[in-house]
Amino acid sequence: MQFHQLRYFVAVAELRHFTQAAEHVGITQPSLSKQIHALETELGTPLFERVRGNIALTAAGEVLLPSAKRILADVETAHREVQELVGLRRGRVRLGATPSLVTSLAPPVLRRFRDAHPTVDLRVEEGGSQDLVRDLLRGDLDLALIIMSAQGPDPGLRAEPILRESLVVASLEPIPAAIATGELRITDLRDQPLVMFRQGYDIRDATLDACRAAGFEPSFAVDGGEMDAVLSFVEAGLGVALVPGIVVARRPRIRVTPLAPPGVRRTIAVARRRDAVPTHAGRELRRILLEYVRDATDEGKLPPGVQPL
Repeated sequence: MQFHQLRYFVAVAELRHFTQAAEHVGITQPSLSKQIHALETELGTPLFERVRGNIALTAAGEVLLPSAKRILADVETAHREVQELVGLRRGRVRLGATPSLVTSLAPPVLRRFRDAHPTVDLRVEEGGSQDLVRDLLRGDLDLALIIMSAQGPDPGLRAEPILRESLVVASLEPIPAAIATGELRITDLRDQPLVMFRQGYDIRDATLDACRAAGFEPSFAVDGGEMDAVLSFVEAGLGVALVPGIVVARRPRIRVTPLAPPGVRRTIAVARRRDAVPTHAGRELRRILLEYVRDATDEGKLPPGVQPL
Protein backbone atom coordinates (compact mmCIF):
# COMPACT_ATOMS: atom_id res chain seq x y z
CA MET A 1 0.00 0.00 0.00
CA GLN A 2 1.57 3.28 -1.15
CA PHE A 3 1.05 6.74 0.30
CA HIS A 4 0.07 8.19 -3.07
CA GLN A 5 -2.55 5.46 -3.52
CA LEU A 6 -4.20 6.47 -0.26
CA ARG A 7 -4.13 10.09 -1.38
CA TYR A 8 -5.85 9.18 -4.65
CA PHE A 9 -8.37 7.00 -2.81
CA VAL A 10 -9.34 9.83 -0.42
CA ALA A 11 -9.69 12.26 -3.33
CA VAL A 12 -12.12 9.95 -5.14
CA ALA A 13 -14.01 9.21 -1.91
CA GLU A 14 -14.48 12.91 -1.18
CA LEU A 15 -15.26 14.09 -4.73
CA ARG A 16 -17.17 10.95 -5.84
CA HIS A 17 -15.77 11.46 -9.32
CA PHE A 18 -12.65 9.92 -10.86
CA THR A 19 -11.96 12.69 -13.39
CA GLN A 20 -12.37 15.48 -10.85
CA ALA A 21 -10.23 13.57 -8.34
CA ALA A 22 -7.49 13.16 -10.96
CA GLU A 23 -7.53 16.91 -11.63
CA HIS A 24 -7.44 17.58 -7.88
CA VAL A 25 -4.30 15.48 -7.30
CA GLY A 26 -2.65 16.53 -10.55
CA ILE A 27 -2.52 13.29 -12.59
CA THR A 28 -4.44 11.87 -15.52
CA GLN A 29 -7.66 9.99 -14.96
CA PRO A 30 -6.29 6.69 -16.41
CA SER A 31 -3.29 6.86 -14.07
CA LEU A 32 -5.51 7.47 -11.08
CA SER A 33 -7.82 4.60 -12.02
CA LYS A 34 -4.81 2.30 -12.43
CA GLN A 35 -3.51 3.15 -8.95
CA ILE A 36 -6.94 2.67 -7.37
CA HIS A 37 -7.21 -0.70 -9.09
CA ALA A 38 -3.75 -1.66 -7.79
CA LEU A 39 -4.82 -0.71 -4.28
CA GLU A 40 -8.00 -2.77 -4.58
CA THR A 41 -5.99 -5.73 -5.87
CA GLU A 42 -3.60 -5.53 -2.92
CA LEU A 43 -6.49 -5.34 -0.46
CA GLY A 44 -8.42 -8.06 -2.24
CA THR A 45 -11.69 -6.15 -2.42
CA PRO A 46 -13.31 -3.31 -4.39
CA LEU A 47 -13.34 0.09 -2.70
CA PHE A 48 -15.83 1.80 -5.02
CA GLU A 49 -18.95 0.85 -6.90
CA ARG A 50 -21.12 2.63 -9.42
CA VAL A 51 -24.71 3.18 -8.32
CA ARG A 52 -26.95 4.66 -11.03
CA GLY A 53 -23.96 6.36 -12.60
CA ASN A 54 -22.65 7.73 -9.31
CA ILE A 55 -19.52 6.65 -7.43
CA ALA A 56 -20.14 5.16 -3.97
CA LEU A 57 -17.89 3.59 -1.38
CA THR A 58 -18.20 -0.12 -0.73
CA ALA A 59 -18.24 -1.40 2.86
CA ALA A 60 -14.47 -1.91 2.60
CA GLY A 61 -14.05 1.64 1.33
CA GLU A 62 -16.04 3.00 4.26
CA VAL A 63 -13.73 1.14 6.65
CA LEU A 64 -10.56 2.34 4.92
CA LEU A 65 -11.51 6.02 4.57
CA PRO A 66 -11.04 7.25 8.19
CA SER A 67 -7.74 5.37 8.53
CA ALA A 68 -6.51 6.77 5.22
CA LYS A 69 -7.40 10.31 6.32
CA ARG A 70 -5.53 9.86 9.60
CA ILE A 71 -2.45 8.57 7.76
CA LEU A 72 -2.49 11.53 5.38
CA ALA A 73 -2.95 13.95 8.28
CA ASP A 74 -0.04 12.38 10.18
CA VAL A 75 2.23 12.62 7.15
CA GLU A 76 1.26 16.26 6.69
CA THR A 77 2.02 16.92 10.36
CA ALA A 78 5.42 15.23 10.09
CA HIS A 79 6.22 17.20 6.94
CA ARG A 80 5.20 20.46 8.59
CA GLU A 81 7.21 19.63 11.72
CA VAL A 82 10.39 19.16 9.71
CA GLN A 83 9.75 22.35 7.77
CA GLU A 84 9.29 24.24 11.03
CA LEU A 85 12.60 22.89 12.33
CA VAL A 86 14.56 24.02 9.30
CA GLY A 87 12.69 27.30 8.99
CA LEU A 88 11.25 26.69 5.50
CA ARG A 89 7.78 27.97 6.35
CA ARG A 90 5.76 29.31 9.23
CA GLY A 91 3.98 26.92 11.56
CA ARG A 92 0.29 26.29 11.98
CA VAL A 93 -1.85 25.36 14.96
CA ARG A 94 -5.51 24.32 14.88
CA LEU A 95 -7.44 24.87 18.11
CA GLY A 96 -10.94 23.67 18.86
CA ALA A 97 -13.10 25.02 21.68
CA THR A 98 -16.66 24.83 22.91
CA PRO A 99 -18.83 27.94 22.31
CA SER A 100 -18.54 29.12 25.93
CA LEU A 101 -14.76 28.70 25.93
CA VAL A 102 -14.13 30.13 22.47
CA THR A 103 -15.59 33.45 23.69
CA SER A 104 -14.08 33.47 27.19
CA LEU A 105 -10.86 31.49 27.64
CA ALA A 106 -9.60 31.31 24.06
CA PRO A 107 -9.31 35.06 23.19
CA PRO A 108 -6.75 36.07 25.86
CA VAL A 109 -4.78 32.87 25.31
CA LEU A 110 -4.66 33.40 21.55
CA ARG A 111 -3.66 37.03 22.09
CA ARG A 112 -0.66 35.92 24.14
CA PHE A 113 0.24 33.35 21.52
CA ARG A 114 -0.09 35.87 18.67
CA ASP A 115 2.09 38.41 20.49
CA ALA A 116 4.81 35.78 20.99
CA HIS A 117 4.52 34.12 17.58
CA PRO A 118 3.06 36.56 15.04
CA THR A 119 3.92 34.44 11.98
CA VAL A 120 2.19 31.23 13.08
CA ASP A 121 -1.09 30.49 11.31
CA LEU A 122 -3.91 30.25 13.89
CA ARG A 123 -7.08 28.36 13.05
CA VAL A 124 -10.02 28.02 15.43
CA GLU A 125 -12.92 25.57 15.26
CA GLU A 126 -16.00 26.08 17.44
CA GLY A 127 -18.22 23.14 18.36
CA GLY A 128 -19.63 20.89 21.03
CA SER A 129 -17.23 18.65 22.92
CA GLN A 130 -18.38 15.50 21.11
CA ASP A 131 -17.77 17.18 17.75
CA LEU A 132 -14.34 18.40 18.84
CA VAL A 133 -13.33 14.93 20.07
CA ARG A 134 -14.30 13.54 16.68
CA ASP A 135 -12.21 16.18 14.90
CA LEU A 136 -9.21 15.50 17.16
CA LEU A 137 -9.37 11.77 16.43
CA ARG A 138 -9.59 12.48 12.70
CA GLY A 139 -6.47 14.63 12.86
CA ASP A 140 -8.38 17.81 11.92
CA LEU A 141 -7.32 19.62 15.13
CA ASP A 142 -4.06 19.87 17.07
CA LEU A 143 -5.57 20.85 20.43
CA ALA A 144 -9.06 21.32 21.80
CA LEU A 145 -10.62 22.80 24.91
CA ILE A 146 -13.28 20.25 25.74
CA ILE A 147 -15.61 19.31 28.57
CA MET A 148 -14.72 15.92 30.02
CA SER A 149 -17.57 13.46 30.32
CA ALA A 150 -18.29 11.54 33.51
CA GLN A 151 -16.88 8.43 31.82
CA GLY A 152 -13.53 10.14 31.22
CA PRO A 153 -11.83 11.07 27.95
CA ASP A 154 -11.87 8.97 24.82
CA PRO A 155 -9.06 6.39 25.00
CA GLY A 156 -7.61 7.85 21.82
CA LEU A 157 -6.98 11.21 23.52
CA ARG A 158 -4.70 12.70 26.12
CA ALA A 159 -6.88 15.09 28.15
CA GLU A 160 -5.43 17.32 30.87
CA PRO A 161 -8.02 18.82 33.28
CA ILE A 162 -7.34 22.52 33.86
CA LEU A 163 -10.52 24.14 35.22
CA ARG A 164 -13.80 23.24 36.94
CA GLU A 165 -16.91 25.28 36.19
CA SER A 166 -20.38 25.44 37.77
CA LEU A 167 -23.54 25.72 35.67
CA VAL A 168 -26.23 28.25 36.55
CA VAL A 169 -29.92 28.61 35.69
CA ALA A 170 -30.58 31.35 33.12
CA SER A 171 -34.09 32.84 32.98
CA LEU A 172 -35.84 36.01 31.90
CA GLU A 173 -38.03 36.33 35.00
CA PRO A 174 -37.38 35.32 38.61
CA ILE A 175 -38.19 31.69 39.38
CA PRO A 176 -40.47 31.56 42.43
CA ALA A 177 -38.64 28.66 44.07
CA ALA A 178 -35.48 30.79 44.30
CA ILE A 179 -37.03 33.83 46.02
CA ALA A 180 -36.46 32.62 49.57
CA THR A 181 -32.91 31.26 49.30
CA GLY A 182 -31.52 32.78 46.10
CA GLU A 183 -30.73 29.27 44.87
CA LEU A 184 -32.49 26.55 42.94
CA ARG A 185 -32.48 22.81 43.28
CA ILE A 186 -32.60 20.60 40.23
CA THR A 187 -36.06 19.43 41.33
CA ASP A 188 -37.26 23.04 41.06
CA LEU A 189 -36.87 22.66 37.28
CA ARG A 190 -39.48 19.90 37.13
CA ASP A 191 -42.24 22.29 36.08
CA GLN A 192 -40.02 24.70 34.15
CA PRO A 193 -39.91 24.46 30.32
CA LEU A 194 -36.27 24.11 29.32
CA VAL A 195 -34.45 25.55 26.34
CA MET A 196 -32.22 22.66 25.31
CA PHE A 197 -28.95 22.53 23.43
CA ARG A 198 -28.58 20.41 20.32
CA GLN A 199 -27.05 16.96 20.25
CA GLY A 200 -23.26 17.14 20.62
CA TYR A 201 -23.27 19.69 23.46
CA ASP A 202 -22.07 18.29 26.77
CA ILE A 203 -24.45 20.69 28.59
CA ARG A 204 -27.37 18.82 27.06
CA ASP A 205 -26.16 15.54 28.55
CA ALA A 206 -25.33 17.18 31.88
CA THR A 207 -28.81 18.72 32.12
CA LEU A 208 -30.62 15.52 31.22
CA ASP A 209 -28.47 13.45 33.59
CA ALA A 210 -29.09 15.85 36.49
CA CYS A 211 -32.86 15.90 35.93
CA ARG A 212 -33.08 12.13 35.61
CA ALA A 213 -30.97 11.64 38.73
CA ALA A 214 -33.51 13.86 40.52
CA GLY A 215 -36.31 11.57 39.33
CA PHE A 216 -37.96 13.38 36.44
CA GLU A 217 -37.84 13.91 32.68
CA PRO A 218 -37.61 17.60 31.79
CA SER A 219 -40.03 19.23 29.39
CA PHE A 220 -38.56 21.19 26.48
CA ALA A 221 -39.77 24.59 25.32
CA VAL A 222 -37.25 24.52 22.45
CA ASP A 223 -34.92 21.69 21.51
CA GLY A 224 -31.76 21.86 19.42
CA GLY A 225 -30.13 25.27 19.84
CA GLU A 226 -26.54 26.49 19.63
CA MET A 227 -25.19 28.61 22.51
CA ASP A 228 -26.22 32.01 21.12
CA ALA A 229 -29.63 30.66 20.11
CA VAL A 230 -30.27 29.17 23.56
CA LEU A 231 -29.43 32.48 25.27
CA SER A 232 -31.63 34.39 22.80
CA PHE A 233 -34.53 32.00 23.43
CA VAL A 234 -34.14 32.56 27.18
CA GLU A 235 -34.13 36.34 26.59
CA ALA A 236 -37.35 35.92 24.60
CA GLY A 237 -38.97 34.23 27.59
CA LEU A 238 -39.41 30.84 25.96
CA GLY A 239 -37.96 28.94 28.91
CA VAL A 240 -34.99 28.51 31.22
CA ALA A 241 -31.64 26.84 30.57
CA LEU A 242 -28.63 25.48 32.40
CA VAL A 243 -25.61 27.37 31.06
CA PRO A 244 -22.02 28.20 32.06
CA GLY A 245 -21.95 31.35 34.16
CA ILE A 246 -19.29 32.94 31.95
CA VAL A 247 -21.59 33.15 28.90
CA VAL A 248 -24.22 35.39 30.53
CA ALA A 249 -21.85 38.14 31.67
CA ARG A 250 -22.67 40.20 28.57
CA ARG A 251 -26.40 39.40 28.63
CA PRO A 252 -27.86 41.91 31.14
CA ARG A 253 -31.48 40.90 30.45
CA ILE A 254 -30.84 37.34 31.62
CA ARG A 255 -31.33 36.56 35.29
CA VAL A 256 -28.75 34.15 36.74
CA THR A 257 -29.62 31.85 39.62
CA PRO A 258 -27.02 29.48 41.12
CA LEU A 259 -27.81 25.86 41.86
CA ALA A 260 -27.78 24.66 45.45
CA PRO A 261 -24.95 22.23 46.31
CA PRO A 262 -23.86 19.90 44.88
CA GLY A 263 -25.09 21.69 41.74
CA VAL A 264 -23.94 20.71 38.27
CA ARG A 265 -20.26 21.12 37.56
CA ARG A 266 -18.12 20.29 34.56
CA THR A 267 -14.40 19.82 34.04
CA ILE A 268 -12.60 21.74 31.31
CA ALA A 269 -9.61 19.97 29.77
CA VAL A 270 -7.08 20.60 27.04
CA ALA A 271 -6.93 17.53 24.79
CA ARG A 272 -4.92 16.18 21.90
CA ARG A 273 -4.70 12.91 20.02
CA ARG A 274 -2.76 10.29 21.96
CA ASP A 275 -0.96 8.74 18.99
CA ALA A 276 0.00 12.01 17.25
CA VAL A 277 3.26 13.83 17.89
CA PRO A 278 2.37 17.48 18.65
CA THR A 279 3.94 20.16 16.49
CA HIS A 280 6.16 22.85 17.95
CA ALA A 281 3.33 25.35 17.51
CA GLY A 282 0.88 23.01 19.24
CA ARG A 283 3.19 22.49 22.20
CA GLU A 284 3.76 26.22 22.50
CA LEU A 285 0.03 26.97 22.44
CA ARG A 286 -0.54 24.43 25.22
CA ARG A 287 2.27 25.99 27.28
CA ILE A 288 0.82 29.48 26.89
CA LEU A 289 -2.66 28.21 27.76
CA LEU A 290 -1.46 26.68 31.04
CA GLU A 291 0.58 29.80 31.79
CA TYR A 292 -2.49 31.99 31.28
CA VAL A 293 -4.61 29.84 33.62
CA ARG A 294 -1.92 30.09 36.33
CA ASP A 295 -1.63 33.87 35.92
CA ALA A 296 -5.42 34.41 35.88
CA THR A 297 -5.70 32.32 39.05
CA ASP A 298 -2.96 34.27 40.83
CA GLU A 299 -4.46 37.60 39.76
CA GLY A 300 -8.05 36.62 40.62
CA LYS A 301 -9.20 37.06 37.01
CA LEU A 302 -10.96 33.74 36.48
CA PRO A 303 -14.71 34.17 35.78
CA PRO A 304 -17.15 33.58 38.67
CA GLY A 305 -17.85 29.92 39.25
CA VAL A 306 -14.58 28.82 37.61
CA GLN A 307 -11.87 27.17 39.72
CA PRO A 308 -8.37 25.95 38.71
CA LEU A 309 -7.47 22.28 38.96
